[in-house]
Amino acid sequence: MRAEILGVGTELLLGQIANTNARWISERLAEIGVDVTHHEAVGDNLERIVEAFRLGVARADVVIATGGLGPTQDDVTRQALAEAAGVPLRRRPEIEERLRARWTASGREMPPSNLVQADVPQGGREIEPVRGTAPGLVVEVDGRRVYALPGVPAEMGEMMLGTVLPELAAIAGPSALVSRIVRCVGMPESMIAELLDDQFHGSANPSVAYLAGGGEVRVRLTAKAATREEAEALIGPVADETVSRLGDVVYSTEDETLEEAVGGLLRVGRRTIACAESLTGGELGARISSVPGASAYFLGSAVTYSAEAKRTVLGVSSATLERHGPVSRECAAEMAAGARRLFGSDLAVGVTGAAGPEPHAGAEPGLVWIALETPDVAHQRSLRWPGDREFVRRLAEQAALDLVRRQQTGLPLPA
Repeated sequence: MRAEILGVGTELLLGQIANTNARWISERLAEIGVDVTHHEAVGDNLERIVEAFRLGVARADVVIATGGLGPTQDDVTRQALAEAAGVPLRRRPEIEERLRARWTASGREMPPSNLVQADVPQGGREIEPVRGTAPGLVVEVDGRRVYALPGVPAEMGEMMLGTVLPELAAIAGPSALVSRIVRCVGMPESMIAELLDDQFHGSANPSVAYLAGGGEVRVRLTAKAATREEAEALIGPVADETVSRLGDVVYSTEDETLEEAVGGLLRVGRRTIACAESLTGGELGARISSVPGASAYFLGSAVTYSAEAKRTVLGVSSATLERHGPVSRECAAEMAAGARRLFGSDLAVGVTGAAGPEPHAGAEPGLVWIALETPDVAHQRSLRWPGDREFVRRLAEQAALDLVRRQQTGLPLPA
């Protein structure tokens, strides 16, 4: 079964809200083995919504639309659905009665405009709401099933869980779509794709896809089978081979973030960590502390943005700052040593650099120095990334966390 998800609302096209409904619906459909082939968004325009419905039923077995079922003038989804199906709207007395009863129970008089929510395309049926007043609609268009649901996430979710998913699961039969995410750091997407080229072009089940962003690459393996167990059995060997080929750039096969993976290592090893941050401005510490239970291993971060703060808070020497500058191997090393001394941690990382877009203290934009300090290890590395300010900062955080991961697991530390 192929599904298309249609988001109705000009606010989606203007970027005023994110289409979180589409993501949630896709996740739920995958759990019952329904393939989502398209996401589409359309504004509050009758003709364009009709066109979107007709396009959807031409290329999918089921279309799930959200939004445009309210009582105002721009809520035209029900009218568009009727036109796409080639049928008139019919007012349902039982829906009208229920609407009036809800307004009466709330102690308010119902505006006449709300009565449009009692209109259902001829031959269609309603999905009665538990929350809200807008019924969902189920209509056949050119032999394909179309569900029109409210755009409010809570109202949409109750109808998906209570009606849509059970109906589609019964039609589709026993099926499961399972994905596993292999998360990698420290290797570009193009190189990962080369290493997995035959897997990508091999069997379509499991399929292989790449999602790059945030300073890492996620390799998504997806398998479809009659049961979840069978799908997992298909993924298992491919996942093992993927991890074997990619080696130590793989930091998780459980779809956890890098800070979660590092936090787990520190917790198991009963090690504490502290940070000294310059260009990352506290974001590295914020990521580490965002993990539940981080208080067991994270002691704190010193944000020393200026040269004076590096000197007075962390004890970076004036000679280092004058001779080598704040963006240097020597400064990063003294920052890490100062953070470990200041917080009394087992290990510490220091991050300094020129985030850009202009050079800083003689350092070219994108140059970053990262240092790791433990009782046994004093290691520094430099990196240079082209990109905007936020991109450089994010990659600096990733590189710092990866340095800790490698040290904690006994992997070689990059030069």
